[in-house]
Amino acid sequence: MARLDDAWSRAEETDDLSRAQLIAVNDAIGLLQRRLDAVHVEVAAGISRESRPELGAESLAKQQGFRSPAKLIAATSGVSTGDAQRLVKVGEATAPRMDLIGARLPARYPLVREALATGALSAQAAAMIVGLLDRCRVAAGPERIAEGERVLAEKAQGLALDDVRKLVVRAEAWLDPRGVEPKEEERRGKRALTLFERDGMVHLSAVLDAESAAPVVTAIRGYVSAAFAARKDAPDPDAVDADRRSVPMLQADALAVFAAHVLGCAQRVPLAGATVVVRMRLEELESGSGAAEVDGIEQPVSVGAARRMAAGGGVIPCVLGGASEVLDWGRERRLFTRAQRLALVERDGGCAMCGLPPEMTKAHHIRWWRRDRGPTDLSNGVLLCETCHHRIHDNEWEIRIDGAGPVGRVWFIPPGYVDPARTPRLGGRARFDIAA
Repeated sequence: MARLDDAWSRAEETDDLSRAQLIAVNDAIGLLQRRLDAVHVEVAAGISRESRPELGAESLAKQQGFRSPAKLIAATSGVSTGDAQRLVKVGEATAPRMDLIGARLPARYPLVREALATGALSAQAAAMIVGLLDRCRVAAGPERIAEGERVLAEKAQGLALDDVRKLVVRAEAWLDPRGVEPKEEERRGKRALTLFERDGMVHLSAVLDAESAAPVVTAIRGYVSAAFAARKDAPDPDAVDADRRSVPMLQADALAVFAAHVLGCAQRVPLAGATVVVRMRLEELESGSGAAEVDGIEQPVSVGAARRMAAGGGVIPCVLGGASEVLDWGRERRLFTRAQRLALVERDGGCAMCGLPPEMTKAHHIRWWRRDRGPTDLSNGVLLCETCHHRIHDNEWEIRIDGAGPVGRVWFIPPGYVDPARTPRLGGRARFDIAA
């Protein structure tokens, strides 16, 4: 309050404040709010303690006419019940504890408590950190949780709440790397795209997992960047016919352009150096455990997903060493040509594994272009739908091609399967599976 009073002195209205005074007042308000948060979470924990269910009619909240401590706090503070519950949760996680014989114990998260008390963290940021540490407590173990608390309490200081949220997402992948892939599969199962027409407009609504969204986000953002660059270099930006499309309009146009390109446009779509970059650590790439980051996507992906993306095309894998130095930059994969894809369609008839039609498949390298130095030849290509692509990579199936060109035969060998005869079973056009 003293800092705020000093910053506000000699000014009756905000218009009287200089730029330096505006910054000083804003900083003082922020600090005051965070200091009040520290007091509020302690009081919230106290109200919760005095309103515990076993007290019955003696519960503090019930005596004040409220069903729960969160309802009491929400009504008196003007916040939502959810915000009040988060205050209680942070207060309980950062308050000193007592053991069964009444001896005092340190708080569950003492570093978060200290950051709150000094005004370095807000209650909302502390709630995100506490929620993450509680979720990962069993999977990570006490030592890793303590290290995670230290890093988060330090790195979250001075960040906006949106940036704290991004920090927490990355921290969760570090604290619980084994949990990334199951969540990834769960999110992948929720992906959806709906289309319907109303009032003369076609409405599209998409929900995509990180792996599916990476090329979409990269391509659309690249198109928008290229449009803004062209607008900047326009000879007369104020002309009647100048490009004045908004970002949402540009994104809609990008989708239309990409769809037209897929349907046969021979020209390269204008993108501002857009490439999907997947970053992972060397030890995680080698062990297959951990998480990778995709440029432009907040949600980390598993190493398995990163490997699948690198096997597809148009993706640059960036492998980092212990000190985050770049050990290896892959070069952008040379994609199969239109003529090669037509030959693969003639040979495979669609997905070579399950038989879905060609328009629902992509051409994939059997021996990876980067890892195995596999060539972009028909003998090293196969058409796969997205589901079978996952099945091949996740379960380590082996693919073999017998013969050349469109008359070749595709063999799928299940993991661990040994059969010198390799008796084929027909399915689709020139598709041969090996029964498990």
